[in-house]
Amino acid sequence: MIDRSIIHISRLLLCLIFISCFFACSQFSSRRGAIGFHNLSARYNAYFMAEQDLLNAEYEMKKAFKEDYNQILPILLPMDSVLSLPVKPQLENAVKKASIVAEKHQNSKWLDNSYIVLGKARLYMGEWPDGLEALRYVYANGRDENDKNDALILLMRAYIVQKDFSNALGVAEYLSQQALDKNSTRDFYLTKAYLHQQNGEYLTSVAILEETFPMLNKSIETARIHFAAAQMYDRLGQYALANKHYKSVQRNTPDYNLGFYSSMNSLQNEVVLNPERDLSSVGFEKMLRDRKNDDLKDKIYFTMGLLAEHRKQIPEAIEYLQKSAFASKGTNTQQKAYTYLQLARINYEALENFEKSKSYYDSALIILPEEAPEYRLVADRKKALDDFVTQYMLVDMEDSLQNLAKMNPAALDNYIDNIIETQEKARVEEQRKAREEMELAQNATSRSTPNPMMNGNERRWELYDPALINQGKIEFKRIWGNRPLEDDWRRSSRQLKTLAAGNPDNPLDSAEAPVASSDSIMKKGSQEWNELHDTMKQSVPLTEAQLAESQKKKEDALYNLGKIYRFDLKEPQRSIATFERILADFPNTQYKEEIYYLLYLTYDEGNSNKLVWKDKLLKEYPTSTYARLVSKSPDAAGNATAIGTNPVKEYEAAYKLYLDGNYSKALDDIEQNLPAYKGGPMEDKFALLRVFIIGKVRGKEAYAQAIEEFMRLYPSSVYLPRLKEMQELNSVSMGKR
Repeated sequence: MIDRSIIHISRLLLCLIFISCFFACSQFSSRRGAIGFHNLSARYNAYFMAEQDLLNAEYEMKKAFKEDYNQILPILLPMDSVLSLPVKPQLENAVKKASIVAEKHQNSKWLDNSYIVLGKARLYMGEWPDGLEALRYVYANGRDENDKNDALILLMRAYIVQKDFSNALGVAEYLSQQALDKNSTRDFYLTKAYLHQQNGEYLTSVAILEETFPMLNKSIETARIHFAAAQMYDRLGQYALANKHYKSVQRNTPDYNLGFYSSMNSLQNEVVLNPERDLSSVGFEKMLRDRKNDDLKDKIYFTMGLLAEHRKQIPEAIEYLQKSAFASKGTNTQQKAYTYLQLARINYEALENFEKSKSYYDSALIILPEEAPEYRLVADRKKALDDFVTQYMLVDMEDSLQNLAKMNPAALDNYIDNIIETQEKARVEEQRKAREEMELAQNATSRSTPNPMMNGNERRWELYDPALINQGKIEFKRIWGNRPLEDDWRRSSRQLKTLAAGNPDNPLDSAEAPVASSDSIMKKGSQEWNELHDTMKQSVPLTEAQLAESQKKKEDALYNLGKIYRFDLKEPQRSIATFERILADFPNTQYKEEIYYLLYLTYDEGNSNKLVWKDKLLKEYPTSTYARLVSKSPDAAGNATAIGTNPVKEYEAAYKLYLDGNYSKALDDIEQNLPAYKGGPMEDKFALLRVFIIGKVRGKEAYAQAIEEFMRLYPSSVYLPRLKEMQELNSVSMGKR
């Protein structure tokens, strides 16, 4: 038998060997064998699987990302937590496996790489503090310089996504002084170009990309970057260079959509570069016939519309754009939104059809996503056009009614009679067509649903029965005529608009039929005819009092139009023309003092008219608030650079004077500085503080006037609701006094 002592000694030796091997392979050991073991284990277990999970997640996010080819494509895909939701399990696995390296392989050379994977995955999931902290840890504690640089490049990209351009530039400056390897140099250049692209510095961005393209392999990602470079060259007006990169897209195996849009934009540039080229020879018709482009016809027509407009062919442009809107099918609303915006702009700028322009802005705003760069601008313009169209139509209507008032009584009576006669004929014709349609529908209904009852005595609800719905539509049309869906559609509410819409040179120009259920034409001279005639005639300002009321409505509407042009639509020339029209048509207008001031503000520096309106204001209204503002403006003092250099600090200084009770000094400072901030974000804030101080210094009458001036000058200010409350309280206080 084997001696028990020998067995005991053997077991002891085995334990000693196991313990020595364990400590030799410790993650904290600096021995070569231990480091080799942890390098091998970290790379081919935890780090490899974490990297694969991250790569798979990135691939799925790229597939899911929807490109908007109407916007400049981002050079790097955005880090969007919403986009990462479908692949969140894979990203969480990447974080979990990368953390194993930090927990069990501290002496591995793959520790820095694992932290980079961990940080990148957390950034994709929207966990910004943890992701940034992981990347900063690599920079502060990393052992490999290349890994530290890669972490900084990713950190720079994260700053760009967060719009923290100052920190991103700081990282870029540091990296530009480091010795980067080939891959890091490529990634740094792309990220730096992305930084300048997102900051709107397209010239710098494309200059960096030109140095980067030789480092890129042939791939669909390279095709995307060429497309982005071409789009930036388009924005810069360098169409030949843009076409060079559009052609490079085709050489880098793009997907179908990317290839289509690059070809489309290239054709568009060729036409712009060669104005004599006929649109029919470009190749659009061939693209429209290609069945593969059935879902992209809206973009083809849209491009044809842009080119037609570029050549001042406005009717053709509108026709193509309307075809584009019609061709947008199903869920493809993205292109339709931009088509509506283009139609709105053409109707506003080229045709001055403001009501139709407003309608297109309304339609675009419904389908334009809120995150789109244009959304806020479109929403503001739509709101401005709502007010604008109301005032514009009011001016147009009062002009028309005043022109009717200048006609002799007999001619006016004949004009109104002609309108009624034309409307009656149109009404009877509409009723005849509606009756024929109803008969056809009834015949169809009798064949398909002979009995409106279902299941015995249970009646079928009308909204479930298409035939009954159609009957209701026809019956409505028979009684009321073919009317658009709009406010005040009833005849009794539209007499004024109908009469004003007529053209005195063409008495038969009218669009509405009077309300009547009879199929016979109303006879001239009948009681119903005379009542309608009198109702329409009452709208014409024939007496002095009516004319004065009409003139006042027109004056107020023109004044509102001028302010909308000036403050909301940002069209100074039209604003000037409107204000000057008020002064010409209404020499004694109540708004003269303010109009002088607004004309002074609207003209550019150095324009002689600016001084003309300033002199008129100082001469005719020397003691007014506007005169004080003008007399203390920078051009009056000859010291424009000394005023308004730091509006925040100057506001804080004026506000401190107000809190300390030094009202006179605060008011002087504000009235001296306020003209320097015209058009700036703090102009209305200074004006609001001025209102408060006037209430302390000049009494309630001046306070009420200051409130009214603020409300006229800043109609879109966020402080307007507060001013209205102040106005109500001041009115109550003055009434009690």
